[in-house]
Amino acid sequence: MADDLEIALITGLSGAGRRTAAHTMEDLGWYVVDNLPPKMIPALAETLRQDHVPRLAIVVDVRSREQFDQVPAALAEIRSRGVIVTTVFLEAAEDVIVQRQESNRRPLPLQGGDRLIEGIERERRVLADLRAEADIVVDTTRLSARQLAQRIANHFGDELTDKVQISIISFGFKNGVPIDAEMVFDVRFLPNPFWIPELRPKSGLSRDVAGYVLKHEAAQQFQDHMVALMKTVAPGYLSEGKRQVTVAIGCTGGKHRSTSMGEELATRLRAEGFPTTVLHRDLGKE
Repeated sequence: MADDLEIALITGLSGAGRRTAAHTMEDLGWYVVDNLPPKMIPALAETLRQDHVPRLAIVVDVRSREQFDQVPAALAEIRSRGVIVTTVFLEAAEDVIVQRQESNRRPLPLQGGDRLIEGIERERRVLADLRAEADIVVDTTRLSARQLAQRIANHFGDELTDKVQISIISFGFKNGVPIDAEMVFDVRFLPNPFWIPELRPKSGLSRDVAGYVLKHEAAQQFQDHMVALMKTVAPGYLSEGKRQVTVAIGCTGGKHRSTSMGEELATRLRAEGFPTTVLHRDLGKE
């Protein structure tokens, strides 16, 4: 199994933020599995290694009841095969866990018919050995969900996930504005290649149309402003735990101006280090 697979084991007390941690790992590009029976961990790790999945996050906790005792043996087995395993243990003060559990009106796995406090104490005893061996222990008592997500990202992010992922969509206003866009830019103020007979059949992906659109000073200035705006808001997005942003650029039909401007913006953003993809939603529509 070698070192081409990295595993993060997320565990800890109920109500301490395991779900937030799992969602953050998913946003960081990890393959996430929740409540996997511990004895299945080695088999899953081997399957994902064969499928060239580099990073696996597994959420395990006392919901697995008697099977939870198998966690140490499973970890020892995959570590013996050369797999890097990092264990993250989340905990919080009892009064905070009580408050969180009461807000979602769910009993603790080991609570039974007793009080929440007794359920928390049982969990602490069952998890004591795993906490003692954890690589990372995070006390979420005074952390918001956003702050916990940032802590997890600081540990497991990389040079790609430390950047806002930008998706650019070109579109035509006559077909409707993309509802999933955080930012919408209107480039209908630019001269329209549609009115140039030799450019009308072509799209903004052609060199002729792109050259016509981008040669105007207003287009270049608008590009400068869009790049500057993304560089301004990106750090704030990251600090708020938002790593994916959709930018929509629209013209009348989505064929000429928006397509050219979208491609140019993607080129500029990539040059600034932002991972960027482009989708031309309405290209090919009449």
